[in-house]
Amino acid sequence: MIDDYGVEKWVPNQTGYCVTGNRRQNVGKYRINSSGFNSYREFEPTEYNFELALIGDSFIEGFHQDYDKSIGKILESKLPGVIVYEFGYAGYDLASEFHLLNTYDSIFNKIDKIVIYLDYPDDLKRDNYSVSRERLRLESGVFRMMKQSKLLVYTQNIGLLGVPINSLSYLKTMISKILMPDKHTIPSEMISVRSNEDIHFRNFKMLWETQANSKEKIMFLIDRASFPKSLQLYFQTQKIQVIDYGIPFEYAEKPVTLIYDQHWNSYGRELVSQAIADQVNLR
Repeated sequence: MIDDYGVEKWVPNQTGYCVTGNRRQNVGKYRINSSGFNSYREFEPTEYNFELALIGDSFIEGFHQDYDKSIGKILESKLPGVIVYEFGYAGYDLASEFHLLNTYDSIFNKIDKIVIYLDYPDDLKRDNYSVSRERLRLESGVFRMMKQSKLLVYTQNIGLLGVPINSLSYLKTMISKILMPDKHTIPSEMISVRSNEDIHFRNFKMLWETQANSKEKIMFLIDRASFPKSLQLYFQTQKIQVIDYGIPFEYAEKPVTLIYDQHWNSYGRELVSQAIADQVNLR
């Protein structure tokens, strides 16, 4: 759903199981709380507890795991007394995450630390937040109809389609090929060549410099090796706090992702949780 403030999230107060992979390769129990996020907790921050918010896309949303075995739950076991709130939704990027912070400022103003999962370059493809008319149309019509096709959902879950069924770009491409196969082909000579690194760096700077709330609380959860040197230098000069989970992944003793996609498995979530716990200052 998209609420009255333009925040995209799940319809509140529902439970069930998310089945992915071939032949029930992975089954995760989910619990959507009253705020519309998959979590074992309700979001009720106070002035006296130490509370930490985890914000991100499907890696934080965690439908590939039981909701009570999430990164937030593991993190609480490593930081006794800390309460963790998980604001995860598949498809979130930095623009939508900052929009969430600003929209729900009454909640985040009471939270002590905010850890945002940041993936380069996917989370930095725009410099402002808006809900497109196309997104609203797909959410209300075509998207819902497509989700009712068991064959389509099954072929996507076993990897034959190669991309998530709820990917807007995938839906747009498939629909355009069916309805207007010849009108969406853009000649290569018409595509302007620009530096993607510069665009993503510019987008981060724009979002960060215009972000008004909670900047002093924010820590970015990143794989530093995937970020360009220019952006790493900007982190340093602006004193932006980062948590590099890429280092423990580099020295991991076994696979850190699931067999059929790149989401973190139980071991990966353990390493990520430990990386966060090592860097969070409880003072």
